[in-house]
Amino acid sequence: MHSATPDRSEQADLVIPGNIFLVGMMGAGKTSVGRVLAKRLNKVFFDSDHVIEERTGVKITVIFEIEGEPGFRHRESAVLDELTALDEVVLATGGGAILAEENRDRLRTRGTVVYLRASVKDLLNRTRHDKNRPLLHTADPRARLNELYESRDPLYREVAHVTIDTGNQSLTTLVNRLHQALETRCDQPSAAHQPRCEP
Repeated sequence: MHSATPDRSEQADLVIPGNIFLVGMMGAGKTSVGRVLAKRLNKVFFDSDHVIEERTGVKITVIFEIEGEPGFRHRESAVLDELTALDEVVLATGGGAILAEENRDRLRTRGTVVYLRASVKDLLNRTRHDKNRPLLHTADPRARLNELYESRDPLYREVAHVTIDTGNQSLTTLVNRLHQALETRCDQPSAAHQPRCEP
């Protein structure tokens, strides 16, 4: 069994303790944001879909073809249970990771959950040429994205501690906004599940 390969930077700007879990629709930028954020905060980065592909040796689309969505979701829950139990990680989750209640519970209680929210228009632009999106293998990807967004957005909101609208801003600007939001949150007494930030 292969182990996931993490990314770690040499230095961090500010110590924001604890795990950070990114949720949101496919194409919201979770992997791109997560990788940059992890380097900035000196945490280990994981992408749950990449870990699943690394361990099975095949793409997510192949897993869907062979095992169907239920089979993939079972694998996803097992990987999420393992990764969320780690310390000081930034984890980019798959778009449907929040569908299972047990996954939502683990995410919310084991770290700070960030919802990267994007419009259906932006999501369509970002995913239209990506062949590794099995749920969008349909004659009308826009309608499918609308359907997925309407069913999943309430679940993302339910589990999230922080929500960031991605819009058309640059990756650097988006990470800066998220970093600031995390600093603000972890310095508030109400964030009882995590210690205060440290310089």
